[in-house]
Amino acid sequence: MRPVARTVVLAVVLTVMAGLGACTPSAGDLTAPTARPGDTPTAGGEAVPPHSPPPPRGPSGCAVTGGPGGGGDAGSKVSYVQPLTAARGLGRDTAPRPDGRAAPWKDRPTVSLCFDVRSDPRVVRGSEQVTFTPDRRTCEIVFRAWPNKPETARAGNQLEVTSAAVDGRRQIPKVEAAGAPPGWPGTLVKVPVSRCVAAGRTVQVDLTFTLTVGANTPERVGYSSRDGSVWLGTAYPLLAWQRGKGWVTDPAVDLFGETVTSEEFRLRRLDVVAPAGEQVLGTGQAAGSMPSTKVRGSVVHRFRADSVRDVSLTVGRLRTVSRDVDGVRVHVGVPEDSVASAGEWADSTAAAIRALSSYLGPFPYRDLWVTVADGVGSGIEFPGAIQFSDVSPTRFPALVPHEVAHMWFYGLVGNDQARDPWLDEALAEYAETLVDGTAARSIRFQAPARVRDRVGESMAWYASLRNPDLYAAGVYRQGGAMLHRARKAAGPATFDRLLRGYLNANAHRIATPRDFARAFASRPKAIAILREYGAIPR
Repeated sequence: MRPVARTVVLAVVLTVMAGLGACTPSAGDLTAPTARPGDTPTAGGEAVPPHSPPPPRGPSGCAVTGGPGGGGDAGSKVSYVQPLTAARGLGRDTAPRPDGRAAPWKDRPTVSLCFDVRSDPRVVRGSEQVTFTPDRRTCEIVFRAWPNKPETARAGNQLEVTSAAVDGRRQIPKVEAAGAPPGWPGTLVKVPVSRCVAAGRTVQVDLTFTLTVGANTPERVGYSSRDGSVWLGTAYPLLAWQRGKGWVTDPAVDLFGETVTSEEFRLRRLDVVAPAGEQVLGTGQAAGSMPSTKVRGSVVHRFRADSVRDVSLTVGRLRTVSRDVDGVRVHVGVPEDSVASAGEWADSTAAAIRALSSYLGPFPYRDLWVTVADGVGSGIEFPGAIQFSDVSPTRFPALVPHEVAHMWFYGLVGNDQARDPWLDEALAEYAETLVDGTAARSIRFQAPARVRDRVGESMAWYASLRNPDLYAAGVYRQGGAMLHRARKAAGPATFDRLLRGYLNANAHRIATPRDFARAFASRPKAIAILREYGAIPR
């Protein structure tokens, strides 16, 4: 992601960020409301609980799953700890695995999702089924509701679980604030298990949820008040399990950027029910579309993916183009009156894929879905998908390579983004400046004193500084300079080889700074630089 400051307009933000090298289903016609669903923030920047938008008309376009107690809008109650106040042919859907690259987790969860995007883009209803085999005993199944974090809540977004069942038995989830602002549903959703699940035993969880969508959100969840298009990333209850560790329950922080930690899962099915005539961009491989049997005038668009750690989708009246780039199918969707054409975005994306692959190895996904939306702040990455702001990619040449680099750093090799943000953002900054010709400028960067040699600090630490520019300087720019210095010390060819080794060894899992240091252990000068900058312990 490329961070943005809330107090400046987008054009200024992107100009500054380009210099810094930093990162970002249903019936009826899709119409654009004239007002956002939430009140505006207070002068102090605190989120204000949104007004309840009108409920969607008619039945949900998403099928209810799970059998008795497994769903339906009249499902089980939810216990809030913080009370509320107000198609291509279907072949292999993953890129070929190069020699030496680790395979996906054999026992990864299987997820089926459905989003019912109605004619009113302010309300989306959904259902989810997760089949999960924990590697240790657990007495609850934990999900994260990331639209309730402060940054997205301020724009009027919220995610509420409306029913839950475990192995067909109705359960009452316990929802904890965990960093959500007052008056919002929490970011932490704990679903109890009647009988604790032993390690190695498979459990099935069925959820239904309602998503309230804010207007022109400069983040991963929002809709355009201009054209009614809807962009949804991490807009569902996300399983919070980490292999060998258990549940990841760290509170959300008030800082623009990702705080998501997620193991990869098999996306068995992603159904998006949208009005006929709307374009739908998803995650993974497009598996076809068909008229909805539940909601007249709607179409069900289906996607699937073998191994991803998150899901993104976009619905709207978009101009689209698809292009094959060295075995990768690039799909681009832009607003009808966009600043740049879909072809221009496809050209920039293709160039970034080719340039980065020459250093990092084969592109991790067979499909890449690129959405351009006028509300997005700059660029936000998802596995096999990117959301971009409605700007010219040629005017801001650092934007596309940064987000495409995230397909390796965060997509292929995951990390705890809240605890170790440098493992994806500093590496994406490094890769971006390596291929866009600004590496020499990057290596000369001197960080402000407050964040100097603090590359390895958590997002909570940076949020405590109450200055998002220091996060951009301390993790992105300083982290990029650190890695370019390490490359020079190790020798470019050696560094490139060891970095590809890190990617191959840690593919499809959540890596740590210790894993990165292990990959470069044969080059003590490079390790010394990482220690000097505070990326790994001294």
